[in-house]
Formats: sequence, structure tokens, C-alpha cells
Amino acid sequence: MQSKKYGRTVLACYLSFVTQAICANFAPLLFLTFHNNYSITLSSLALISTTFFFTQLIVDLFCAKIADKIGYRPCILASQICSAIGLICLAILPDLFSVPYAGILISVIIYAIGSGLTEVLASPIIEACPFDNKEGAMSLLHSFYCWGSLAVILGSTLFFKLAGIENWKLLAVIWAIVPLYNIFNFATCPIEKLVEEGQSMSIGQLFKDKLFWLFIILMICAGASELSMAQWASAFAESALHVSKTAGDLAGPCGFALFMGISRALYGKFGEKVNLASFMMASGILCLCCYLLAAFASIPVMGLIGCAVCGFSVGIMWPGSISISSKILPKGGTAMFAFLALAGDLGGAAGPAIVGTISQNAGNNLQAGVLAGIGFPVVLALCVLCVRKKL
Repeated sequence: MQSKKYGRTVLACYLSFVTQAICANFAPLLFLTFHNNYSITLSSLALISTTFFFTQLIVDLFCAKIADKIGYRPCILASQICSAIGLICLAILPDLFSVPYAGILISVIIYAIGSGLTEVLASPIIEACPFDNKEGAMSLLHSFYCWGSLAVILGSTLFFKLAGIENWKLLAVIWAIVPLYNIFNFATCPIEKLVEEGQSMSIGQLFKDKLFWLFIILMICAGASELSMAQWASAFAESALHVSKTAGDLAGPCGFALFMGISRALYGKFGEKVNLASFMMASGILCLCCYLLAAFASIPVMGLIGCAVCGFSVGIMWPGSISISSKILPKGGTAMFAFLALAGDLGGAAGPAIVGTISQNAGNNLQAGVLAGIGFPVVLALCVLCVRKKL
């Protein structure tokens, strides 16, 4: 009965993660189009993704105090409104500005604000729901980012094939329908408080807790383990494994997202029967094996398998780290979720940067860069081992 009462809450949170996937993945599909239509340099195009993630980091940093002050509902509604407006602006602003690049960046910043709010708030909203299997619910929630990523990559590719890449502005508006519809869901669904007013830990108390910093390291490694492979999967498949661009995209990013979604969905369904700490440690070891396979594979298909299965291995890392943190520090409140999201984003930014830098220093050898990523899952497994007895 309780589950039925919160059905719309769950749906709203699921769609918010789909929206986040749309915001993160749609513009990068248009980089070549922006380059050709607006004469934007490749280095400037790279700053679009940087701007998106940097904006998310800023939102992560300031969201805790704002959300606790005015409540979850206004903030999560703002996340969907900003996401929708940003996507619609992406279709309009580049042609209104004398410098189209400025219009693109403004649009990206607007929907990145929405994405950042979603990242901080959707997890505690699900955590606050009175479910028995909260770890499974958290994993299932995060699986919808994977399904959303697959949907936007495959759906956009199909649209461009049928309607033509020149109609990308129409598709931007079509994708905006998802957050527009979700405004209604969040406006009408029940939203509970994660911690009663006055009982949550202050930021100062969190900073003084040694376990909190262990969770921060856990989240940094989770973000780095995931994004180091995800961000470089396509380029790695194409350059290091010498497969075609189409095969690289399908077997790389799409394969990675598919396996990551399967991992999160399976844990969401059967998580009650599995020990979370043991599953995360096993995932860390599997992730290490996948990085090694991708780095040393001399046969392209084996390298692609390493990339894809890596998605399965990292699937539980981000939602699992959040669940462990929430279980051990139940009064961490919104501030803890905000800092965990910030740490995950930092790892997601640092991991791919380390892989890219080491690859460049090794003579543009991406396999050497991928090999450098093995430290992230190892440290993650060690962190889980340290907190295992407290679960």
C-alpha cells in the first residue's frame, strides 16, 4: 500500500534521471553540426561539456543550504523547469545571438542547473520514501540515467536518419517534453523529509566525521571509475582497437550504458538477497579486470568486451556509495547528499582528465591511459572494506 502511495514520486524521480541523461548527452551528439553550421572551433566545443559539468559542481556546492531552507519540492520543480527551458533555448538562442556559441553556452548553463539540482535531490527524495529495500530502490533510480543515455543516443540517431540532422532544433524541443511532463509529477507527488527539521548534521559536523571523508573518497573513486571508461570508450574503441566510428559508438558508449543499466536494474530487483558491501567489492575487482583487459587486449573484440562489461562493474558504485553513506550516517541530510554528488562529479571530471593526460604523455596511447585508471576501483574496494563492519 505504501509503495502505491509513492508510485508517482518514484516515476518523477526516474524521469528526472532520464532528463539528466538527455541534458548530458544531447549536445555532444551535435558537436560536428555546431562546428559546420556555426564555425565553432573544436577547442571551443570541448568547453561545452566542461561548462555543463562545472555548472553542476557549483549547484552541488550550494544546493544543500537552499534545499533545506525552502524545501525539496520547489527545488526539484526548478530542476525540471530549468532543464526544459535550457533544451528549448538550445533550439532558439544560437540563431538570436550574433555569436551563436554564446547562445549555446547560455542554454547549456540553464539546463545544467536543472541537472545539478536533480543530481542532489532525486536520491534523497527516494531515500526518504518508506521502502523496505532502499538500496535496491536507489540502484534502480540510477539505472534510469543509463536507459536515458541509451534513449537519447539511439533515439537521436534514428531521428537524424529519418528527419535529417538539419532538424536537430525540433528534436531539442521534443526532448524538452520529458521534463515539462515531469513538472506535473513533482508538483502532485508526495515528498517526505529525509531528516526531521533540526535533527540533520550540520556541515561542520559532517566535516569533523572521519567516515564522511571516507565516503567522499568512495564517491570520487566511483565517479572516476565510471567516467574514465565512459568518456573515452568511443575514442578508445576507434583509435586503440581500430574499429569503425559506428561500431565504436555502439560497442563503446552504448554497450557501456546498456551493461551499467542492467547492473543497476538487477540490483534494484534482487538487491535484498545480496550484501551491498560484498557486491561493491566484487564490482571493484571486476572493474579492475575490465580495465586490464581493455588496456592489454591485442584482439579488438576482447577490448570492446572489456569496455562494455566495465559498465556492469561500475553500475552499483555510485548508487551503492550513496546507500552506504546514508545507512551509516542517517542524519547526514541534504548536505551529505550534496557533497557526495560534488565528490562524484569531481571524480567524474578528474578520472577522464588523468586518462587523457597520461595517454598524451605516452604518445597518444589510449591503452596506457586506460591502464592508469586501475587505481580507482582498487581504492574504492579498499574503502568499502574499511566500512563493511559498520553496515
